[in-house]
Amino acid sequence: MFNNILGNDKIKESLVSSVKNNKISHSYLFIGIEGIGKKMIAKEFAKMLLCTDINKGCNKCKSCIEFETNNNPDFKIIEPDGNSLKIEQIREFQAKVYEKPIISTRKVYIIDDSDKMTIEAQNCLLKTLEEPPEYVTIILIGSNENSFLSTIKSRCMILHFEKLSNEIIKNYLQENYKTNIDSEIMLEAFQGSIGKAIQLREKQEDYKKIEDIIYNLENKDKIDILNMSEILYKAKDEKFEILDYINIILINLAKKSNKYATCIQIVEDTKKRLKSNANYDMSIDNMLFNLWEHIN
Repeated sequence: MFNNILGNDKIKESLVSSVKNNKISHSYLFIGIEGIGKKMIAKEFAKMLLCTDINKGCNKCKSCIEFETNNNPDFKIIEPDGNSLKIEQIREFQAKVYEKPIISTRKVYIIDDSDKMTIEAQNCLLKTLEEPPEYVTIILIGSNENSFLSTIKSRCMILHFEKLSNEIIKNYLQENYKTNIDSEIMLEAFQGSIGKAIQLREKQEDYKKIEDIIYNLENKDKIDILNMSEILYKAKDEKFEILDYINIILINLAKKSNKYATCIQIVEDTKKRLKSNANYDMSIDNMLFNLWEHIN
């Protein structure tokens, strides 16, 4: 199991061992940044738990076959309805959780993006976590541990997922997408996330242009900088990802010169204005002028 999932080997080994030794928790909390395989590992773990063969994860029993076709009645993934997981969704889950398994001896529920549960939903879920049916395993998946009530966390086995190394990500993109990443800055922008790497892999040219803008702030005049910055004006739909990338560049430059350190705050202030629905083009103009003046 887990053969096609990169990284977090200790967690995978721990989960396999818990199944083999029948030391399975009723509730888990998988915590880590997006795109590092938390959901994939949760699903493989669920498949193992539900397998009816003595060799868990056989891929041959009725449970495994129906799991692979998304038809296993003993398995359910619950996801946010809009921007949050609502109390109505948890109540619906609770109505089903006490129904006995149909194929397996267990039932598994994954609550994805569970850090988006409302406080009301978390308090409602708490009742099930306190007294779960003996045949049920609940896996909460989230990125922000601080979003969970302490009472929720105290009733879960918490597993912290680590970021993947740049080398693992670089090799993965080469082997699976024939994509070579030349920029160390861009590798940092992936933040140890395969998911983010896949999402951004085709934007190398755009991100190289952004690097050129920032690296040339000290060598060009204001008009030249604005003329170079067309890529920023076109990036309105992914503005926060772009601004995060600019700050990664500035953080690296700040290691060589302190004058770049306060530039990071200029970018953060721009993000705040944009979150308050400020005009995008004017905000970018203002940011570029401020960066140029501060560096020069």
